[in-house]
Amino acid sequence: MRRIDYHVHTSLSHDGTWSPLEMIRCARERGQAVLALTDHVGPSNVEPVLEALRCERGAALAWSGIEVLIGVEITQVPAARIAEVAHRARRAGAEVILVHGETLSEPVEPGTNRAAIECPEVDLLAHPGLLSQRDVELALRTGTFLELSARAGYCLTNGHLARLAREAGAMPLLLLDTDAHRPDDLIGAEHAVRIARGAGLSEEEARQVVGENAEGLLARVSDRRS
Repeated sequence: MRRIDYHVHTSLSHDGTWSPLEMIRCARERGQAVLALTDHVGPSNVEPVLEALRCERGAALAWSGIEVLIGVEITQVPAARIAEVAHRARRAGAEVILVHGETLSEPVEPGTNRAAIECPEVDLLAHPGLLSQRDVELALRTGTFLELSARAGYCLTNGHLARLAREAGAMPLLLLDTDAHRPDDLIGAEHAVRIARGAGLSEEEARQVVGENAEGLLARVSDRRS
């Protein structure tokens, strides 16, 4: 089972400390197969962040053994403007688009979760906090992936999300990401499985989340490329 992480930050985010090249190389050394660099963006910085990530990824092509995706995490953007920013990000070349969900640890505007799920350009709702059953069911209809988080504080509602996803038949949409801000935050596939188990998933379900589900989003990205 390959380790794929769709939520990783670099120094291009206000709270990141390592450059994109540094994060790529450290992930490669840790055996990561696929890494999505998804730095924080709002209305003012979508295009420059993606251009910087594209440039750094180009430099990293000298290293084999890791696939790098460029993307964004739309963060603290008013819910009414999420679709606008997501459209700009896709037009600027974002391969993966996340929205910072209504986590308990860093609240965003109420309604952000719903706006993200309703936006066709959004691939993944990150750490959605106390997501409602209705929104999980809506995500199932729109195909929006939902994130179980390995990050301290953000992981507090993993069990809630796992339970709702199971009840709604939305297990294929769960992913386990790190929200890494430095290399030490990155984890291997087996560690990711253990965190998913800690959310109340069975061994089989946890391996589906870390393996099959992650590969499913990668297939979607590949389809868009072609």
